[in-house]
Amino acid sequence: QLELVESGGGLVRDGGSLRLSCAASGRPFISYIVGWFRQAPGKEREFVAAISWNEGITAHADSVKGRCTISRDNAKSTVYLQMDSLKPEDTAVYYCAVGTSLPLRPSRVDYWGKGTLVTVSS
Repeated sequence: QLELVESGGGLVRDGGSLRLSCAASGRPFISYIVGWFRQAPGKEREFVAAISWNEGITAHADSVKGRCTISRDNAKSTVYLQMDSLKPEDTAVYYCAVGTSLPLRPSRVDYWGKGTLVTVSS
């Protein structure tokens, strides 16, 4: 059983930065695709970024490319999402997600975190 523990959300001003963390509990991320989705009120859950654990290959949504960077720490079994130059439109609940295939889509996610709220003030 894989459990995901998210942290790092909070309130930040326009242009600020946050780093989200997703730690694996129960089993490691080995062989998985680990990523982040976000969902704002009244909107669809959308893909943000993903990383293949074994190879370290990353993908980022166009909406965050250049501002967000996903990475992993093998020793800590943790995936990070560094977010810089945040905008009010980035406000959403961010969910860690784990699957086994690419592209990582909500319907293909096997494990979801509970979510961490990111609020960017204008």
